Amino acid sequence: MLDRLTEKLLQKAFAPLVKTGRLEVITPSGKALIFGDGGQPQARLRFADRRAILALLRDPDLNFGELFMQQRLLVEQGTVYDVLELVLRGARHVPVSATVRMLDAWRMKLRPLLQNNLRGRSRANVAHHYDLDDRLYQLFLDSERQYSCAYFEQGNEDLEAAQLAKKRHIAAKLLIEPGQRVLDIGCGWGGLSRYLAEVAGAGHVTGITLSTEQLAGAQSRAAQSIHGQRLEYRLEDYRDTHGPFERIVSVGMFEHVGTRFHDAFFRKCHELLSEDGVMLLHFIGNSDVPDFNNPWIERYIFPGGHIPSMSEFTPAIERAGLVICDIEVLRLHYAQTLRLWRERFMARRAEAAALYDERFCRMWEFYLSMSETAFRYQDIAIFQVQLARRQDAVPLTRDYVHQREGALKSREAGLGLTAPAMAGATNIKASIA
Repeated sequence: MLDRLTEKLLQKAFAPLVKTGRLEVITPSGKALIFGDGGQPQARLRFADRRAILALLRDPDLNFGELFMQQRLLVEQGTVYDVLELVLRGARHVPVSATVRMLDAWRMKLRPLLQNNLRGRSRANVAHHYDLDDRLYQLFLDSERQYSCAYFEQGNEDLEAAQLAKKRHIAAKLLIEPGQRVLDIGCGWGGLSRYLAEVAGAGHVTGITLSTEQLAGAQSRAAQSIHGQRLEYRLEDYRDTHGPFERIVSVGMFEHVGTRFHDAFFRKCHELLSEDGVMLLHFIGNSDVPDFNNPWIERYIFPGGHIPSMSEFTPAIERAGLVICDIEVLRLHYAQTLRLWRERFMARRAEAAALYDERFCRMWEFYLSMSETAFRYQDIAIFQVQLARRQDAVPLTRDYVHQREGALKSREAGLGLTAPAMAGATNIKASIA
């Protein structure tokens, strides 16, 4: 009786989602349920116990990842990415259950509590993810440790070339002139700030981070740079930074601010930016209505994080007195970046397991797979928002971006900084990297 009930529940849940491809679901009793039209991709998953089925149906956003980590949901054919693709690529047209709607409403109410990112909370949230063993990131990131969306000018570049293009694209939008002071909020391992000093010609770049591991890596690499005297890195909250700066850049950090602190963030940026200054903000944004952070991501990957909608962050920009000069939406660039990261991680999975364990590897595989499918099939994209205090701080048209990218490419060639050369030139000892 219970077996027939769980089979009916699985049929009701998966049949509307999986229309193309083939998903085979094996119940704990051994019954095989087939969904889709038999095309690609194809995957088979098995539930280890009935409670796993009920847990998934009750709260798929949280429990899919947890069940996969616990090996109560086993992928026996294909990969967990294939399963997620089969389920999510048609999900936007399928209404959710009443139970899930109630959970969603409750999670929206919890947003202020989960995003209460005061200084101490922000530091703890960063440590949770970015202060992992630094060798983990060496397994799948590019040589310059760009842990953010790459920029694919042609669409088929390798990771090194696409990450170099990302730095070039951002530098062009910043309109950096020789001698200018630049602030990099959330500087990571310092790859972008080094590019701004070494290639773009910034006079001085200050990078701030809340990660001790990233700080150590950035300082170590700065010591090896021919322009190391132009680079400074500090363990510092953006709320404690003093200016002014002619240019401000922030890549992949705004998602950790939280909606409650949008006003504080943009007011601080207004305070730090010189009167004729330019700022470039690069972050993951939601192209749909405001939503809550995915609960599995909140618990295991990015506590306190949030993917803001345009209707959430633009009012705070206006209230801060900043001018939006340009917004560019990079739609599928992060999906491609995540695919390359996932492939590189899986190729070196045994090394990750040696650093942590198998459960951690399943968690990381699910994180990279779920993130990629979100960028491919849901309303998630990268926003690049250019800001200033004055409307005349940037040229009237976007022509300058292409022109400056061309000039930066010429400087890269003159410095021997092609993507493969950079990959060899910036390697440092594993004990540091």
